[in-house]
Amino acid sequence: MKLLNTMVKQLKNIFYTITLCSALFISACKKGPGEGGNSSINGRVQVTRYNTTFTTAQGSYYNADEWVYIIYGDDVSYGDRVLTNPDGRFEFKYLRKGNYTVYVYSEDASVAGKHAENKTIEITGKKQSIDAGIFEIKKH
Repeated sequence: MKLLNTMVKQLKNIFYTITLCSALFISACKKGPGEGGNSSINGRVQVTRYNTTFTTAQGSYYNADEWVYIIYGDDVSYGDRVLTNPDGRFEFKYLRKGNYTVYVYSEDASVAGKHAENKTIEITGKKQSIDAGIFEIKKH
């Protein structure tokens, strides 16, 4: 009987150790924003063409082959970029839950010559398709 009680205590200790290690392993594997999910963010890029001093608009259209960037969570630099299609549409696929910043560059009359038009987007669930709307940018 004493041997049986000792074996039961040892089995309980092994069980608790395995349970604790499993819990630590699972919590360490929590994935933040980025690729590997089944959600997406999509939108469009619309260009308004200006004269060289940006004082007179000359036309507006959805632009093909415009680079659109995405930042995963609090990352410093972009995690991916895509080109818009002929209708000015873009899509970032296979995203996990989390916060994202999507941006595209717009020209201006400043010394830098361009700035980022950005939007912060949150994916809260699985299989979401988030419409980021229209990014309006300027060009000369």
